[in-house]
Order: sequence, then structure tokens, then C-alpha cells
Amino acid sequence: MRTFIFWCTLSTLLATPSIASNTYVWPILSSQEITVIVNRTYDVNLGIFGIIDSPINMTLTPQHENLIELNPSKIPISSTNQTIDAHYLISVKGVNPGLLDVIISTEPLSENFRNVFLKVTVALSPVILHVSIVLGWLYFVAWSASFYPQIIDNHQRKSVVGLNFDYLSFNIVGSALYTAFNMGLLWCPLIENEYFRRYPRGLNPVLINDVLFSLHALIATLFTAIQCAIYERALQRVSNIARAILAIFFVIVLSLLALAYCNVIHWLDFLYYCSYIKLTITLIKYIPQAVMNYRRKSTVGWSIGCIFLDIIGGVFSILQMVLNAHNHDDWVSIFGDPTKFGLGLFSICFDIFFIIQHYVLYRVPTPTLRENDSNLDRLLTEKA
Repeated sequence: MRTFIFWCTLSTLLATPSIASNTYVWPILSSQEITVIVNRTYDVNLGIFGIIDSPINMTLTPQHENLIELNPSKIPISSTNQTIDAHYLISVKGVNPGLLDVIISTEPLSENFRNVFLKVTVALSPVILHVSIVLGWLYFVAWSASFYPQIIDNHQRKSVVGLNFDYLSFNIVGSALYTAFNMGLLWCPLIENEYFRRYPRGLNPVLINDVLFSLHALIATLFTAIQCAIYERALQRVSNIARAILAIFFVIVLSLLALAYCNVIHWLDFLYYCSYIKLTITLIKYIPQAVMNYRRKSTVGWSIGCIFLDIIGGVFSILQMVLNAHNHDDWVSIFGDPTKFGLGLFSICFDIFFIIQHYVLYRVPTPTLRENDSNLDRLLTEKA
């Protein structure tokens, strides 16, 4: 990803003339983003090449001066033969934890330096950094594996009775929108360029593991839907309420797609709107399954293994967020934008509720319910 950003930045710089007369100088950073431990240093190589006809002074300005120390922070650049191919070693020392950008500018002003910056994360402890990485992989594995207990349970029982079809439908649509968002922002140059135009000092928030996770989730939920088509399902179907909600989502997405195609809105905004629908689905998708368990007075057919893996992933995800906020002194990332944190807590609360349903409220299902789920048939027949 850093290599891609470098070449995109370089191609933009090469196409942009310098404001300084007869001076064409281009900078190259060995790293676009670095992490430094407090009281330790990290060396970054800054390469300068091009043509100059008069000396220029380069200045490195940290966004927050109390977080790091730069050595050197000012670099005079000159060349006796009008060509330059020089490399400078910049030492970045961590002073206080936090997040910042280092802006590189020149005097006289060179337009080629306009979007050149270094993102720096200053951390308190390297141990917490490694623990955070481990937690990230743990919740990635837990959430990825959370789809399989239900699939295995359906196969063993040769039945999907007890799995709510509304919940599954919401999961499919949510996974599809999440996959579209990740693939579009990572692999579509048009959308990625729009992102960098809007956030010139940002880095692409989507990584390849995000795409793989969302694509895997979509495939797993679609496979579960196939199981619903071939296994015993009694009288279960997608409810009219869920169909109406999904139809609204479909109309919204289709309308936004038309607006993006007609250049009324940007494709990046289209993906953002899709992500908002995904968040809405996350808020409501558990409700149909919880209500169904209550009406049946049983959780038979609803795999508790999915819940345990989901709650493990949620706990590890929130724990990673808290550790990162402490290590980087960046509590705003949690409380300033509570969406991810709040959704994680919301999902955990529903997981706990499902565990209570399974082990406390409906611990012993009746034999009749276990054999043919006649109560569910009766309830669905009454609703129809």
C-alpha cells in the first residue's frame, strides 16, 4: 500500500510545475507512516532530486511540537551544477504519546512539496503495540470463524428450523454492502483518488484483510442461505416487515447508484452511504432472532457457538481500541467518534442476551419442540 501511495504521489508531483523559478525538485520519503516509542528514535530517509538554479531552504514542521523532536528540522539545499540527487537522514525522537503529521515545506515555495507529509504515531510502550497486533488477529479469526458453527449445526441437523431468516437476510445485505465499500475504496482508482483529494494527508483506511474478511462473510452467509433452501425449514420465511425494510434499503442504494452514475454525487459518497446502511443493519439484525427465540421458548437451531465467537471478537476489538487509545494518548478516537465503539458494545449486549436465553431462560426445550418444532409452525401459521 505504501508503495502504491508513493508512486501515486510521485506521478502527481512530476506533473506539477514548481513555483520557484527554474527550480524543479521532488522529494521522496522512505516511509509515509511511522510509529515511534517515547524516548526512542526512528530514522527516515528523505531523498531530494531534480534541477535547481538557486538554493532553497527546506523546513520540517510537526503538527504538535511537544510530541516529537526532529533532527534536523531545517535543511538547506543547493547544487553547484544545477542537478541534485541527495539523501538526508531525519531522526524522529518520541517525546509524548500522540498522533501527528510532519509537514515539509520550502522557501522559496515549491509546489512539489505541497502534499508531502509524514504521519507519526508516538506510543508509550512497544509491548502494548505487540499485544494490540495479537488482539487484532484474534478478533479477526474469531469473527471469521463465527459463521461456521451455524453452518455445521445446519448440516448435522439437516434442518434450519430455529435460524431466523430475517436475521440471515440482514446479514447477507450488510455483508454485501461492506464488501462493496472495501473493494471500491481499495481497488477502484477513481474512488481512491477522490479519497486522497478530499483527505490529502490521509491514508487509505481499507487494507487487504478488510476486503478478505468482508468477502468471506458474504460467501459464508450466502452458503447458509443455500442451506435454508435445501434443508428442512418448516414454515419459516422472511417476514413482511423484513422484506419492507430490505426493499427500502434497495431503493435507497439504487437511487444513490443512479445519482453517482449521473455525477450528482461522488462515488466515494455513494460508498459512505452504503456503509451507513450497513451500520443500520448491524443495529437491527439481532432483533428478529431474539424475538423468535422468545416466541419459541427455545434456542434450538440457533448455534450458541456463533455467539461465543462473536462476543470473543467483540471483546478483543474493544480491548484493542482501549489499549491503542492509552498507548497513543488518543481517547478522542473512542469517545470523539463513538460509532465503532458503540456498535461493538451493542453487539456484545445482544450476545449476552442470547447466552441468557440459551443457558437460563430456555435451557431445556420440550421433546416435541426438539423433534419437529411444531410450536414454530403454529406461530408462523397464525401470523400468516
